Formats: sequence, C-alpha cells, structure tokens
Amino acid sequence: MPFAWWLLALPFVAGSVLTLQAGINGLLARQVSSVAAAALISFAVGTALLFCITLAQRELPSLNMLKGLSWWQWCGGFLGAFFIVTAAFAGPRVGALLFMVLVLAGQLSMAVVLDHFGWAGFREAPISLGKIAGLVLILGGVWLIRRG
Repeated sequence: MPFAWWLLALPFVAGSVLTLQAGINGLLARQVSSVAAAALISFAVGTALLFCITLAQRELPSLNMLKGLSWWQWCGGFLGAFFIVTAAFAGPRVGALLFMVLVLAGQLSMAVVLDHFGWAGFREAPISLGKIAGLVLILGGVWLIRRG
C-alpha cells in the first residue's frame, strides 16, 4: 500500500487551525466578556456540526454502547474544554507564537510519556536519548521565543 502523504498534511493543517482557533476564541471571550461563555459557544457550534455529521452518517451510538464506556473515556471532552478555556484566556495574553510553542512543548512531553508506556491506545515506544534531546531543544525554543 503506498504511503498516504495526506496523513502528514492533515495534522499540519490541524495544528495551524488550532492557532487560529485560539485567537478566535480569545476575541470571542473579549466580546462576550467571559472565557467560559466563549468556550461554551465554541463547543456548542462544534457539537452541533458533529451531531449533524454523525446523524447524516447514521452512526449515533446506542444507549447501551454509551453505558459500556469507562469513566476515563468521557474525559476527552473535559480535556478539550480545558484547552479551549486556556487558549481563550492565555493566548491573547502571551501571544500566538509563545502560546503555541508552549502547547507544542506540552503535547510532545505528554506524547513521550504516552508512547513510552503505551497508554491511551498508543503503541509502546520507549523513551530514548534522541527523544529527550528533542524535548530539550523544544524547551530551548520556548526560552528563545520568550526572550525575543
């Protein structure tokens, strides 16, 4: 099977719109005078869109399927809400570049841990010196950007 290059392009595009989303939600929070209300609006719009897509694809889960979920499988929405609120609050205060490099540093740090232990459905890939060096370079980038 040939390599699907769009699998590399898709996360790149998703990362770029994440930055745009943080800015939009920051402006929304200012307009409605509430970080929490901005996050709620953002999630409501996203939920409505996903509901329509899921309904159109006839893939709504049954009540029995939902009852069978573990407690931690419900946490994705909480973590998403935490990110949206954090982005709306901190993003405009620290700037897009510093905010996103800190997000990237946090994502990569967590990714190393998840891969090392094979948690949350990721394949196990032990921590190596190269991975640690890469994280140190990212943290060095945070320091350089903050100084800049």
